[in-house]
Formats: sequence, structure tokens, C-alpha cells
Amino acid sequence: MRKPPLRRFASSPRWGGAPGGPAEPVPRVLWSLSPLLLVFGCVCALAQTPVAPRPEQVYEARVTRVFDGDTLWVKPITGGRYRKLRLDGLDAPEICQTGGTASRDALAARVLGQVVTVHERSRDDHGRALVRLQHAGDDVGGWLVLQGHAWSYRWRYSEGRYADQQAQARDQRRGLFSRADAEVPRVFRQRHGPCPLPPRQ
Repeated sequence: MRKPPLRRFASSPRWGGAPGGPAEPVPRVLWSLSPLLLVFGCVCALAQTPVAPRPEQVYEARVTRVFDGDTLWVKPITGGRYRKLRLDGLDAPEICQTGGTASRDALAARVLGQVVTVHERSRDDHGRALVRLQHAGDDVGGWLVLQGHAWSYRWRYSEGRYADQQAQARDQRRGLFSRADAEVPRVFRQRHGPCPLPPRQ
């Protein structure tokens, strides 16, 4: 009996050939897209790779200027450029709103000209380093909130790092929490916009 001819694997429709016919070459458009597909796959793989958090930098510096209740400039003791810092975990009133100058003056009275320990973790949208400051064993941010010169910075469902200090300041009606017209800076900016820059001296 005559044996039937063997069917080639490449002749199946899966490989582009008609049943029983020769295999068709891969279209050129697929070859031209191969580098793009490879790049796309690499990008997806990188996007799923967790990014390691930035390690905290700790250094000592002397406070050279206090701009408002949560922004100041320091000069590292080891040398280098002046650094603009933003106190992390709190929100002080804008300099042009109620309590703004009192908050700035309280921070200046505590740290201006003093050597502080800076714990720097990241930067905000304005390029300022987000930091915790320690002076004479105290967390300066927590001290400001406890004295009623700033709010604990709320994030989503969290009351913030200094929620306990704020609750104590509110109970004792200190600083901002003694005034019925005090409003958080976010609401103030929505109503009035940013404070005008002070004139250059």
C-alpha cells in the first residue's frame, strides 16, 4: 500500500502557510517592530521594579536665615553651599496670614544662629529639602506645633506626625488654636493666593 505523504510542520495555518502548502516567511513589518517590542518589554519590566527609598542624610548645620514658620536656610558645618530646608510633617501659616509672623519669629528665636542636626529625607516640588530638625534634644517641628505655631501636616487618612502635639496645643488654646479665625495654609492659599514676595533689600 502506498503511504500518504507526510505533512510538514511549517505548513500549518499557524505558521502562515496554507494547509499542505509551503510555509510563508514572516512579514517584514513584524521584523521592523521587533526592536520596539523589545524596548516596550524592558520599560514595562523597569516600571514594575520597586524603587529603593532615598537613604536619609544626617548632618549638622548652622541656621543662617528663617524665612517663615517652616522654611529656613542653613550652612553645613563641614562646609559647602547654603541649603534651603522645609520642615517636614507640619504646615506653618503663610507669612502674610494671621499667625504667620509669630510662627516665623518663634522659629527664629529657637534656632537662628544655632547649630542643629538635620535629618534630610527627600525634596518637595519647590526643590527644598524636607527635613526634621533637632536642637538641644528637641524635635523642632514638634515643638512648633506644641507651642501653637503650626499645624500637623495631614496626609490622606493620617492626622500627621505631630497629631498629639496639635491636640495638646488645641486643648490648651495655644497660639493659632486660640483664634477662631485661624485657617490652615492650604485653605488660605485657595482663598487669597500666595503671599507677595518681600521687597529686596
